[in-house]
Amino acid sequence: MDLTSAVHTLTESANTLFILIGAIMVLAMHAGFAFLEVGTVRHKNQVNALVKIMTDFGVSAVLYFFVGYYIAYDSHFMVGAAELTTNNGYELVKFFFLMTFAAAIPAIVSGGVAERAKFYPMLIASGLIVGLVYPFFEGLIWNGNYGFQSWLENQFGAAFHDFAGSVVVHAMGGWVALAAILLLGARKGRYRNGRVVAFAPSNIPFLALGAWILTVGWFGFNVMSAQTLDGISGLVAVNSLMAMVGGILVAMVVGKKDPGFIHNGPLAGLVAVCAGSDLMHPVGALVTGAVAGGVFVYLFEWAQDKIERLDDVLGVWPLHGVCGVWGAIACGIFGQEALGGLGGVSLISQIIGAVAGMIVAFVGGFIVYGAVNAISGLRLTEEEEFNGADISVHRIGATAVE
Repeated sequence: MDLTSAVHTLTESANTLFILIGAIMVLAMHAGFAFLEVGTVRHKNQVNALVKIMTDFGVSAVLYFFVGYYIAYDSHFMVGAAELTTNNGYELVKFFFLMTFAAAIPAIVSGGVAERAKFYPMLIASGLIVGLVYPFFEGLIWNGNYGFQSWLENQFGAAFHDFAGSVVVHAMGGWVALAAILLLGARKGRYRNGRVVAFAPSNIPFLALGAWILTVGWFGFNVMSAQTLDGISGLVAVNSLMAMVGGILVAMVVGKKDPGFIHNGPLAGLVAVCAGSDLMHPVGALVTGAVAGGVFVYLFEWAQDKIERLDDVLGVWPLHGVCGVWGAIACGIFGQEALGGLGGVSLISQIIGAVAGMIVAFVGGFIVYGAVNAISGLRLTEEEEFNGADISVHRIGATAVE
């Protein structure tokens, strides 16, 4: 009996450590979001990019702890610490892990609305998204709330499969961001006589650093989504790797060696493979990432050139929104046993689940950002935008002028 108890305790502590490491790796990814944005925006908006990612994370943690986690999982932590330490505090660390996912939503949005958004109104909107909109869909998919997954399984033979959040996290972030971007409109001077004016990235090394931090952390994002040590799979790791390099190579070719496209290519591939990384054959993952890299480059250029209101600074709608949807569909294709996958997935369920995520995100985002815009406005004044958010909002620039 003592031996059984010791093994049980060791298993619980190992699972707690496993998911804690994953939470820390995803926490580190937020530095990647920050530096990717810092390197992409103009110099006069670098401080604002850093501050937004940090403060959005703080607000997200509080709102998700008190509201969002309960909505998603019908669970809360308003009990004594003695109860919270049950199973080595595994449930607390699981919350930490899932909270870092939730906080990715405003981090994604931040890159889309950069350089012209007010500070506090956007912070309030971030809290509402993480506290209400995101956990509604998260619970729908990952906790089986409201019978949606059961309905899909009964109708089409399998529930919507999204192992690490191609739709639950990334597409949600991308389509929420699209609503905010359209409400804000384009940056001043971005379009002249119907043609796009290039705003060059301020710092390619910072952009590259952000991409590398995100890429490394993503292996915690995907692999640790197993949530227990006995669920870990090398297939998830290698599929993530193959999708990543597929995104790099295609973005390099289609993007004509542009460093911005090359460093976003791996991110597009990783977004897409999240859903089916536990099911696909590595060759399927490579194709999934390659398609995502091409989709990102094509849609980023199309949106910038053809739709004036869709001034998406970091390309978060194509990168997270569209590549996330593609990832769900790719899971339904390459997850099939006939294509080397493990099976147990329905393409129809994948399409329905992805569309549901798009609708919840875009409508929810439009309601939240629209309401905040009606009450306080979302956009900086023309003078504040011209001077840059660093001076206008934070009263300091990124570097001292001697």
